[in-house]
Amino acid sequence: MGRFILKRFFYGILVLLGVIVINFFLFNVLPGDPARMMLGQRADIASVEAINKDLGRDRPLVIQFFNYLNDLSPVSIHNASDPESYWYLDQTKYNPVVKLLPLPGKDVIVLKTPYLRRSYQSKRMVSDILAEGFVNTIILAIVAMTFAVFLGIIIGILCAIWKNSFIDRISLVFSVLGMSLPSFFAAILNAWLFAFVLGSITHLNMTGSLFSVDDFGNGEYLDLKNLILPAFTLGIRPLAIIVELTRNSLLDILSQDYIRTARAKGLSKFRIITRHALKNAMNPVITAVSGWLASLLAGAVFVEFIFDWKGIGVVIVNALEKYDFPVVMGAVLFISVILVIINILVDIVYGMLDPRISRKS
Repeated sequence: MGRFILKRFFYGILVLLGVIVINFFLFNVLPGDPARMMLGQRADIASVEAINKDLGRDRPLVIQFFNYLNDLSPVSIHNASDPESYWYLDQTKYNPVVKLLPLPGKDVIVLKTPYLRRSYQSKRMVSDILAEGFVNTIILAIVAMTFAVFLGIIIGILCAIWKNSFIDRISLVFSVLGMSLPSFFAAILNAWLFAFVLGSITHLNMTGSLFSVDDFGNGEYLDLKNLILPAFTLGIRPLAIIVELTRNSLLDILSQDYIRTARAKGLSKFRIITRHALKNAMNPVITAVSGWLASLLAGAVFVEFIFDWKGIGVVIVNALEKYDFPVVMGAVLFISVILVIINILVDIVYGMLDPRISRKS
């Protein structure tokens, strides 16, 4: 099992390296001068050159790439004493810093948090911007996924028990609709129906974030009702998939020989499903849940943008509109790390549920 886990971590690191290479060269070959975007109409040659030097864009692209890798790596090499050095250990950028090993000359190997650069527009640290958006996104994703998992498994079990019944047929229709309905269209439809048409009954808002501003000047307050529509919209598609996966997987397990043996022993249907069938039927469900949770955590851009939910999706859209490349690059890396970590955890859980997988790997 240890070898299986190490291989998964190694593959995850390779994936991240590939993302970093594509991410850097893609956004550095796009047209547009960040210095001129930052200075606006006040741009002059001297100011543009000063900004480009501060951003490190006056160096060859290959040198910029290695500096980018050095900034992202938790263990990196920096010049500890010369502020004019391209590799200078700037405490305002790399914080906290633990010096591990001095090298010949003025260089030193340090342990630090990855540096995602600064926003071209707001001059804030990209990590701070993403952290603010991630809090809202993770709340939205967890609520949406919890709704989809619990309701989807329950409905899937009922459909498997009462195969070809009215409940089974109705759930099949809704599952097909849920899987085929685009997220942006579902968001618009839900906002219009439940907030605009039925707003006087539901008292829901078409837009809003987790915290709202009091009209009487009392500051922000927690407004949980703004979470209902975006969470419901995000949960529709994973709910539909979980229902079908649970139903089909459970029907397949219930046809196995050991289930027939359990019935012959006189075990109740409830005990057979909960103690024997359900555990083995959960493997494809866990895989689907992991993929959807990773995508939701990464930021459901359309849903967050339509409901004006202040998550990573809104951060990405705003950064793209303003050509704020460091924020977009940081968001891409952040999303990639989330996807890789969740996939590794799911592979480990999958290997624990089915030891044959870890032995084959």
